[in-house]
Amino acid sequence: MMFLEERHPLKVSRRARPAFATHSHGPRTQRSRPGDPGRLHGGHMSVDAHRSYNEAMRPAGIGRSVGDMSVDHGERLKNARKRVGLKQHELATASGVSLSQITKIEQGDYTPRLETLRALAIAMRMNTSDLQIGNDAEQADPDTSDLWAPVRRALLGQDVPDDVPEEPATSDGVRTAFDEMRPLIDQHRYREISAMLPALLRDADTLEGQQGRSVRARVLTTTGWMLTQNRQFEAAATTLNRAIDASVDRGSAVAAVNVLVWAHLRQGQLTEARDLAVKWADDIEPRFSRATAAQLALWGRLWLYVANAAVRDNSPGETADALSLAKAAGDRIGHEMLYDPNPNRTFGPVTVAQITGECHVIADDPARALAIAEAAPKLVFAPSAAGRLRHRLDVAHAHAQLRQYPEAMGTLQELRDFAPEWLVQQRYARDILGKIIAKRRTLTAEMRELADQIRLEY
Repeated sequence: MMFLEERHPLKVSRRARPAFATHSHGPRTQRSRPGDPGRLHGGHMSVDAHRSYNEAMRPAGIGRSVGDMSVDHGERLKNARKRVGLKQHELATASGVSLSQITKIEQGDYTPRLETLRALAIAMRMNTSDLQIGNDAEQADPDTSDLWAPVRRALLGQDVPDDVPEEPATSDGVRTAFDEMRPLIDQHRYREISAMLPALLRDADTLEGQQGRSVRARVLTTTGWMLTQNRQFEAAATTLNRAIDASVDRGSAVAAVNVLVWAHLRQGQLTEARDLAVKWADDIEPRFSRATAAQLALWGRLWLYVANAAVRDNSPGETADALSLAKAAGDRIGHEMLYDPNPNRTFGPVTVAQITGECHVIADDPARALAIAEAAPKLVFAPSAAGRLRHRLDVAHAHAQLRQYPEAMGTLQELRDFAPEWLVQQRYARDILGKIIAKRRTLTAEMRELADQIRLEY
């Protein structure tokens, strides 16, 4: 499946977003009008138009209220299957999901994962979110929850030590302490970070004035990022909303929004992630001729999140549109960069290529994903950034999809050695290793060791 062709638009209007792939739910429409500055001409359907078209073409009564918990996964799947005229065994054949699994879902005996719902949605030519109820989050294990408990309490103003210094905290002092923590963030040393954050949060909370708000927003955004990375989703959402509220400019606010969108994606909340990203991308859309690199990066990163949500939602046309917009921003910048002080937040042509590869992995096109990875520079900017590590998981997954299990295992072991605290928080890594060992009658010592280290359940 091709998501992105080699095109380089210099200006993009929010009213004309280019699509380079045929959408599965219908034809493209002409969106361009002559005379609009910065408009790309051609028969393109915008991101918003794709979604409106999907809604219009969806059969009545299917998926129009994803949040309606009165209908469970089983009822929703059964209603959708009957509406499109498929029997259970026909849906099993078309989707690759076993007949027994479909039966269990419809009977309410099994809660399907997002990837299972996507396979079923593809077979029935609908969006994944049409079948989705709730989220698809993996909750943190007890050790991780205990590790971050002091941070959660500090966010609530609890556990204030008796020996608080009489001298008040200053913006410069908090900023210096934050900068001292950055190497730990870069190295994914979560145990040490979780020990430093409570005092930093308490000090940041006392800061006043515009400068104080700016520093506090920065600390809260990074804290929200760390909580999301460690699967503390409720605390992360509250923290990131506080960061948005504390922000003194759009750049700071959208940095927190980017993390909040990512938190939605980590929980499988496709509609929430996409809607929030599109809203803010429209709000901050830059003029390419005058925009700074940071403005382009923040905007482009939001479109990468839209692509990430859209490909999971079986919306290939929308995925192509979003990737094209992100590529325009990346090409305009021309190099990789950090788009806020957190050393794990990168954007540029390489990042766009890596997310494009991820989209191909999700769309079951592992060969294309590996080709993109092979074509990427061997030495990349910020190699320890979480996005770079995530790309390595995509490479491992692509190898596993192609039954190249030694290569997949080798990539997982490299990640374990490079960023062990990061890897243990990745459900994706457990999914990949689980698929590898499911194909084997016996496990090697290396497989058993890795399974224990990343906490793969039996």
